Amino acid sequence: MLYRLQHAQLGVIVCLALASVAMASPVSYSFLSVANPHDTAFTQLLGINNSSTIDGYWGDGTVVPNHGFTLFLPSSFTSENVPLALQTQVIGINNTGWTDGFFVDKGGTSGPFTVGFTFNGSKYTPVAAPGTAFNQLLGINNSLTQVGYSSLDPTGMTLQRSYEHSGKTFTYLDGFLPSGVGNNQAVGINNAGTVAGFYQDSMGVFHGYLLSATDVLTTLNFPGSMDTSAFGINNNGLVVGIYTNGMGVQHGFTYNTVTMTWQTVDDPVATPGTTTINGLNDKGQLVGFYMSGTNTIGFVATPTTVPEPGSLLLVGSGILVGLGLIRRKRTR
Repeated sequence: MLYRLQHAQLGVIVCLALASVAMASPVSYSFLSVANPHDTAFTQLLGINNSSTIDGYWGDGTVVPNHGFTLFLPSSFTSENVPLALQTQVIGINNTGWTDGFFVDKGGTSGPFTVGFTFNGSKYTPVAAPGTAFNQLLGINNSLTQVGYSSLDPTGMTLQRSYEHSGKTFTYLDGFLPSGVGNNQAVGINNAGTVAGFYQDSMGVFHGYLLSATDVLTTLNFPGSMDTSAFGINNNGLVVGIYTNGMGVQHGFTYNTVTMTWQTVDDPVATPGTTTINGLNDKGQLVGFYMSGTNTIGFVATPTTVPEPGSLLLVGSGILVGLGLIRRKRTR
């Protein structure tokens, strides 16, 4: 389960355009609740690509608690479980159908191990940073660059460090975060190489972050919130995650990096304070999960409104400028 204790700069043209455009109107969504047919405990939807193929995992409360899957709406589930693993969670998916996530291995005399993996539809490839005891992959883009985190703690509860993995190279990202941060995770990455994640500051407060391909750091805090965590970013610069308001109640959110506007998004049938938005695609569809009584249920939120004409022009400008950053190599 993804949870927080385990769990570009734009050109001058866009800045000038922002000054002349009013705050974008909120987006309306239609919500679809989703439960795996074998689910007796929970279903979580964690990623969605442009073909509306979804990944996640479900639980049945048995000795094998978590089972990975992909889903083609409305109800075509395909199991995705690392062979011989104790459990599997599928979290990231790209537009070519590659997925990533993590599995719990049976391990040896020292106990089970948590290992990241990628899956191309036929082959599982384990991924673990050298010298670490715990790894999770949480996002993957079309260039097959993955993001996640590792820890020296076998439980993964402490010493979390965000990283990016490509080929055989692991690049730790916590050096670009503010000094003195605690646990931190890289959770999503788009095709331009912008990473979305979160970190815990020295006071224990969570902050979302974006790290561009040119190492420009942006800290994200929902206005008036007690804490914020970013879980995903699409190729249009839309970010999703969760925040806790001043009353201590959790909400899902979207943040548009082009118009710099925030929006609270909660599933209308959820128990208040339980909506988590974990993934999204370039169509603006959102996936996540919520609580209803004691059950955890997945959901898909599909936009039913489109940006106003002025906003569409602005978003288009942002995409064109953003493309200038694609393929720049991370500097170290």
